[in-house]
Amino acid sequence: MVPLVDLSRRAAPHLERYAERVTEVLRRGTLLLGPETEALEAELASWADAAAPLHVVAVSSGAAALQLALAAVGVSAGDEVIVPAFTAVPTASAVAALGAVPVPVDVAPGTAALDPALVAGARTSRTSAVVVVHLYGRPAPLPDTDLPVVEDAAQAHGALRSHRGSAAVTYSFYPTKNLGGVGDGGAVVTGDADLAGRVRRMRVHGMGEQYVHHDVSQNFRLSELEAAWLRLLLPGLAPSNRRRREITARYRAATPPGVWQDDHPDHVHHLAVLRSERRDELRRLLAGAGVATGVHYPLALTQQPAYRDRRRAACPESEAWAGSCVSVPCFPELTDREVEHVTAALARAGLDGDAIAPAELRR
Repeated sequence: MVPLVDLSRRAAPHLERYAERVTEVLRRGTLLLGPETEALEAELASWADAAAPLHVVAVSSGAAALQLALAAVGVSAGDEVIVPAFTAVPTASAVAALGAVPVPVDVAPGTAALDPALVAGARTSRTSAVVVVHLYGRPAPLPDTDLPVVEDAAQAHGALRSHRGSAAVTYSFYPTKNLGGVGDGGAVVTGDADLAGRVRRMRVHGMGEQYVHHDVSQNFRLSELEAAWLRLLLPGLAPSNRRRREITARYRAATPPGVWQDDHPDHVHHLAVLRSERRDELRRLLAGAGVATGVHYPLALTQQPAYRDRRRAACPESEAWAGSCVSVPCFPELTDREVEHVTAALARAGLDGDAIAPAELRR
């Protein structure tokens, strides 16, 4: 069986060096907010914009990064935040953690990204921010709005040419991400020094000076051991992303173009996702051919039990994506033989006619 992902392959080349770094960290005795975290932040800042490095604050998870970025732009209890209706639930839960209300807005049919044309119509007097998600690693367009925009790039490491078009960009370092850790982790990237300072305080209980708390917050610190691992992997991110593009290009060449998420030259293919109204049958066919699959994600926010009551308008494209998406193996350590195997299985799956028409054509 070709696995959907195999993190042991990613880890294997780095085990010896990581063991050395763990030993260094433990001998140093600083396990939180130490030199590994500071170095990671500096390296990520240069990676995001080498010409004029940005401000980076490393935190405990991608959800924490999004929550803190939203808090830093002024989102508070009772506010509304526009989010795409098709996304991982942490996009919405980060809003709810602030006591604010996530307002799901439909996505564009080809991209699975928040439809910018729908943002103005979803805005109310209580709307205080917009979250744009670069889903599956495909850059999403930003809306033309005077509201603060926070970009959820949890799946899009290396996909963004600029980190200065919004208030902040947030990343996740969950183990399966393109830049994945050995546990949870995240970061807020911004060109705004004051915003970065607020996030930096809020990751340590709102503390500005020792035992002096300026904000009501919790603990969102990143481990030094996590930072050490991420520093080992960061130099290999670009070649890993190139390998992901090569893999998906081979899949796309063997199948009808309409079954895939619209491509983009900067797509980093955190996931290779195609669509089929006969999803269960397709997954059985691929499993029978020795290809593992997944579903990211089976429910839109408007269908999630915890978020159903936030529905303001129909989100047919989001629900269509949730009902038809299938993820196939796409990670840099796949062998050429495995890629050929998956490609052949997709070609044999009979995907002609599986493209999902936009909502107006489905009526």
